[in-house]
Amino acid sequence: MTDKLEHAARRIIEEIGEDPNREGLTRTPLRFAKAWREITSGYKRTVGEIVGDGIFSAESDDVVIVANMKFFSTCEHHLLPFFGECSVAYIPDKKIIGLSKIPKLVHMYSQRVQVQERLTRQIGEAIAEVIAPRGVAVLIKATHLCSVMRDIQDHDAPMISAYTQGVYREDNAHLDFFRRTVGYGS
Repeated sequence: MTDKLEHAARRIIEEIGEDPNREGLTRTPLRFAKAWREITSGYKRTVGEIVGDGIFSAESDDVVIVANMKFFSTCEHHLLPFFGECSVAYIPDKKIIGLSKIPKLVHMYSQRVQVQERLTRQIGEAIAEVIAPRGVAVLIKATHLCSVMRDIQDHDAPMISAYTQGVYREDNAHLDFFRRTVGYGS
């Protein structure tokens, strides 16, 4: 039985006026299906699974920042890629999260069909949920191929989104420090 994703790819190839039996396209539906399973693999993961036992007692209440993590995602409006950098800051209360867990959370949520605003919020809320910090901030700067490749064709206008909670929402000094640290201005 032909895979549904393979069948969909074959239909797309036919709809744009190409021959899916042409030498260069015969294996494209299979490659398409494999690629889409990989780039949407975030649906198969959970926060609990990623964080696991990666929560520890906090020894200080100094800011923790993981800056400029690269990510790739897929726009839910056009099914085209968007990509960029994500920076996360939090101020611990009683717990910290293992630093490797933060990029893994970014990766999990970005490997879903998304809008950037939701991606930003999901990352912040996940960190807030698992460690209940005094504050958390997430900044994402991304290029959306739906803007770059289509009519707009604006190559130099990245989208920036932010999520803030706790002290980052209540005190601009914390947010300004974070923005300067990761290179987003003030």
